Formats: sequence, C-alpha cells, structure tokens
Amino acid sequence: MRLTTLSRYGTRALFDIAYYGQGEAVRASEIAKRQKISLNYIGQIFLKLKRAGLIKSHRGRSGGYVLSSKPDDITLLAIIEAVEGPITLVSCANGHKNCTFVESCVTHEVWVKASQMMADYFGGITLKDLIDQGRILGLTREAS
Repeated sequence: MRLTTLSRYGTRALFDIAYYGQGEAVRASEIAKRQKISLNYIGQIFLKLKRAGLIKSHRGRSGGYVLSSKPDDITLLAIIEAVEGPITLVSCANGHKNCTFVESCVTHEVWVKASQMMADYFGGITLKDLIDQGRILGLTREAS
C-alpha cells in the first residue's frame, strides 16, 4: 500500500499553515511556493480538508487558510481520512462484504489488524509533533 500525493501533500500543506501561519491566515499561493505543490492541486486538496472541517478559509486582503483546531488536535489520521478515506490495506478489512471468501479466509483478521495498527500509528501523530520536528530541523519561519 502506498499513500497517494493527496495524503502527503495534504499533510505538508496543513503543516505549513500551522508552522508558518502561527494562528494567522496563510495564502494558498505561499503554501504552494514553500511546499512546491501546484496551486491547482492545493485547491483540490483544500476542498476535501474544508469538507472534513480541518481548515477554514477567509476571504479578503488578509485572507487565506487557518486550521479549524489546535495543531495538537489534528492527527495525520484525520488528514489522511479527509483526503483519501479510511486506511485499509485490502477492501475487506473495511467491512466490505463483496468477498465470497471472507467467512473462511485465514488472512482476513491479519489485514484488519494491520489496517488498525496503521490507523493507530497515524492517529498518534499530530501537527504539533510535525511542528516540533520542523523546529528540530531548523526550518526558518520566513517565507522562501
């Protein structure tokens, strides 16, 4: 399983808002420049993040995007699920009953547990953790 660019770029974009915005609105064009993500693609990702209630947008001269919650309350799991849906290694691990073999499948529980372990792992990492990592890496808070 691979996470798509939706998850990776969505996480980087929310990190950018949290790290560089520090509570103030951040323009999508600034995020696109710093994170090297196309502005059009950021727009698509932000639609999903807004629908999930992770960000808010403000119009006008000092407009841009802000987090809807504190960085300690936004997990990577919430971001991934907002842009991609539930984390599942195989479709039957998400409760899909389209598999005729599920009742006698010896690996079904393996996939369910592995999917849950991944969800637990991503659910234990917050934007605050990424901010702390940004500080350790010495990322400057000035626009690049």
